[in-house]
Amino acid sequence: QVQLVESGGGLVQAGDSLRLTCAASGLTLHSFAMGWFRQAPGKERELVAVIAWRSDITQYADSVKGRFTISRDNAKKTVFLQMISLKPEDTAVYTCAAVDTYSDWLEGKYDHWGQGTQVTVSS
Repeated sequence: QVQLVESGGGLVQAGDSLRLTCAASGLTLHSFAMGWFRQAPGKERELVAVIAWRSDITQYADSVKGRFTISRDNAKKTVFLQMISLKPEDTAVYTCAAVDTYSDWLEGKYDHWGQGTQVTVSS
């Protein structure tokens, strides 16, 4: 069974940094990619960043480009989200998700989800 466990959230001030971690277990050997999503109160869930396991592909939402960096450790099946220059509008529950196949990637379909970690940025 696939399990994704996020950690690293917390309460910080604007301008501070946080590093989120997503530890994955039970993924298929050829899992295609991992993404970070976030959802703020009253807002729809949005894709923040995505990284493929076996290619150089990374993608970022315009709102975080230049401030957030997604990275991975293939051997440990772990994905990170380094966040710098945090803003109050970054406040949200951050959740990692896994894409099993290239076909699912093309459809924007994420197959597995973690429980999320809260990030709160005060002004």
